[in-house]
Amino acid sequence: MKNFLLSLHEGISPQGIAPQFLPHVNALLQLNILTQSNGLLVLESPYIAGKIDVAMNGTGFLTPFEPTRAKDIIIEASSLKGAMRGDLVIAKRLAQKKGTRAKAVVVYIAGRAFSKSIVYTKMLKGKLVGINVKNETVFDIPASQKSLKQLPLGSVLKIDNANNTIEDVLGVLNDPKVDEKISLALFDKEEFFSAKAEAEAKSHGDSVDKSYYPNRVDLTHLPFCTIDPVDAKDFDDAIYFDVKNHILYVAIADVSAYVFEMGHIDKEALHRGFSIYFPHKAIPMLPRSLSENICSLKPQCDRLAFTFKITLDPITQKPLKEELFESIIHSHKRYTYEQIDLFLEGNLNEADAQDEAILAYLLPLHDVTKKLRKIRLENSFSFRTSEIRMKLDDQHNLIATTIEAETPSHGLIEDCMLLANKAAAKALGFGIFRTHESPSLERMEALLNDLALIGIRVKLSSDIPRMIQSIQAVADTLNLRDEVDKLIIKSQKKALYEPQNKGHFGLGFDSYTHFTSPIRRYSDLLLHRLLKAKMAKDEKKLTFLLKNIDSLCETISDLERESDKVAWDFMDRKFARYMAEHIGDNVKAIVVDTEQNPVAKLEDTLQGARIFLLDKEVSLLQRIEVKIVESNIATTKIYARITRYLDV
Repeated sequence: MKNFLLSLHEGISPQGIAPQFLPHVNALLQLNILTQSNGLLVLESPYIAGKIDVAMNGTGFLTPFEPTRAKDIIIEASSLKGAMRGDLVIAKRLAQKKGTRAKAVVVYIAGRAFSKSIVYTKMLKGKLVGINVKNETVFDIPASQKSLKQLPLGSVLKIDNANNTIEDVLGVLNDPKVDEKISLALFDKEEFFSAKAEAEAKSHGDSVDKSYYPNRVDLTHLPFCTIDPVDAKDFDDAIYFDVKNHILYVAIADVSAYVFEMGHIDKEALHRGFSIYFPHKAIPMLPRSLSENICSLKPQCDRLAFTFKITLDPITQKPLKEELFESIIHSHKRYTYEQIDLFLEGNLNEADAQDEAILAYLLPLHDVTKKLRKIRLENSFSFRTSEIRMKLDDQHNLIATTIEAETPSHGLIEDCMLLANKAAAKALGFGIFRTHESPSLERMEALLNDLALIGIRVKLSSDIPRMIQSIQAVADTLNLRDEVDKLIIKSQKKALYEPQNKGHFGLGFDSYTHFTSPIRRYSDLLLHRLLKAKMAKDEKKLTFLLKNIDSLCETISDLERESDKVAWDFMDRKFARYMAEHIGDNVKAIVVDTEQNPVAKLEDTLQGARIFLLDKEVSLLQRIEVKIVESNIATTKIYARITRYLDV
């Protein structure tokens, strides 16, 4: 959209307008904002395209896209015409008196940064207004004061920005149960599916009759198992290892057998893009009758699968042969990571006969995956990834956090999935790849400068993987590995979904994609469809699936970031609500950002909360004690002052 608006300043050919921009062109023509010049459509001279920012007092500022234009043109609150922070607009420059700042009025909103606004009610100067939960800007609620007074003070409202109406009352700000509704609403996510999608999902039933699928490979005799988190309900993947022949079977839920292109489920799945995981519940990409039932590789149930049969070299562990086919499997047992970790540690006392049969191949497979990991890390690197797990009480209040680190069982499953994902990328050719470009030397130089301040000195090198390994080695000696790994990750480029193969720098793979989680990632579902069409040599289907693949990959990449932001926003809300009850408390933290406003991460009884420091004199990765002085439940911002430097 930005490039399109910028092109209007220079002029654009009517024949060269992309279909998605035609409605905007027609609207601008009706408003007499565009004029024809030398066969091109051009913005009239008083009009400026740009992005809106809004100050706390409601005053707007327009940053023009055209580099020759003056920056930060003032737009009074009354002249915003419904435009909000981040919106892309066209504004009309107003007559300017000499010596005064340029002003403008919004005449057209071309793109909304957010389709919804989430506000809570507050009495201000005798009037009920809305306070935006993201930035605390004042919002005139589109309702009468009489009707607003019927609601409890602090009511959280969902506003539709397109037509300026109250779409929903989410709850009351002081209720912890409103947090998930706010987090979902901020990113226009829904928990529940439409009646049509639910009906479509339930029409598939809850069991699989093998006799209906004579053309599928029957693998029900093989003792597959699943290994997942203890609270998992959607089982995407199951594994079996033929020890004698050194063959790994990776069976993935065959979601594409149930979710058809352009159906009700498919449309809603694409809108969601990914499942969202809260501490107390999951918001699935697919209706639960699919994600937790007929698609899920549940134990002691026949299930449709899309399976890779990978023959490995017994010496090098490299794939010798990779076969992909539709199958039917019967998972013999469902395990948690914790259970498998105990077995891998040698605690076999509680293993029954069924466990022993599965462990007969899991233990040798663990040896194989350890070798695969060692080989992989020769040309790449690993990060000590740890996830913060929140524990909530019945009222959804935060009561504890735990750190979940990667364990041997995680590594076993990870390397099995990596093999399948690599095999899928090899079989694809063109469609949807998971790409990760190498970071620039400039970004790595900035990282090294930061690390030098904490005693980690490594020379800049064009061999970035080796340089990162050197950084990690020094960090290990200083007992700063976890913190340094986070800084390295921050310096990296984002992994994306793209139609062309560009390799995956972080994993050290020439080609990579996502195949193994179609229940929770739309990317994988799309990939399954592409692979099936290619295997069937269905050129018509392939052409259809690839029609808008560039924009689809971009959309899925955006949705991935959104789903992450929803989960992070929810956690921030729980931390802020907890700290609001602990104003004045002293807690330990570590400084994780000094670029603008210093930020620390909580490292105390609770872990992980972002704390904005009111003190400027701090160093990166410095351990400190701070006093909590403010915690804003609406914006999730926690503020503190340093009371002690713990490293000195």
